[in-house]
Amino acid sequence: MPTLDFVGVDALTFDCYGTLIDWEAGLSTAFASILTAHRVEAERDDVLERYARHEAAVEAGPYRTYREVLAAGLRGVADELDFEPSADEVATFSGSVADWPPFADSAAALDRLHRRFRLGVITNCDDDLFDASARRLGTAFDWVITAQQAGSYKPNEANFHLAFERLGLSRERIVHVAQSLYHDHVPAKRLGLRTVWINRRHDRPGSGATPPATATPDAAFPEMESFAAAVAPD
Repeated sequence: MPTLDFVGVDALTFDCYGTLIDWEAGLSTAFASILTAHRVEAERDDVLERYARHEAAVEAGPYRTYREVLAAGLRGVADELDFEPSADEVATFSGSVADWPPFADSAAALDRLHRRFRLGVITNCDDDLFDASARRLGTAFDWVITAQQAGSYKPNEANFHLAFERLGLSRERIVHVAQSLYHDHVPAKRLGLRTVWINRRHDRPGSGATPPATATPDAAFPEMESFAAAVAPD
């Protein structure tokens, strides 16, 4: 993996869920109580991979809120595993984003990076749900671009174009940082951005809650802590 020169970089844009917020842990917890209630036994990553397929399919269609996306993903998985979630279970699952935990290193890494760069986030989420996650991260992002604002979900390039408008910077002065090859690195590289891969699943097989994809990031780190230490040394 080539190294990335940060000279001349003014802004870092981040994916949130999977990169800063542990969405696999959050999804797994949200699924667990429902599966238990319906006496369904399933492996964690199997459920996540099933969910990823349904989520990607819904997000590729006409825009729906992320709460609606989550509901559709739950119903898709439930149909495959032969049970029917209640209306209350769907509602709870759809709002579970607010409870998803940050990765242990996210807040400190963002604080360190913010001393050197302006920070933005390009997230596949509703405004209010992301607000809850931002409070958990404790970071005042300079720019926030949500799927709700763009009216589409990554990997749709419209989300990145909206970010370019908001940032007002040339693309060579921006580096995009993300876990998902599918949602982030593929479209970002197609648009000429340099990218950093936070490979949170480096020690696990499979793609988990992210559909598999192929991309060539400019640099890779196993987590945010080592990335922050490398590009914003004390």
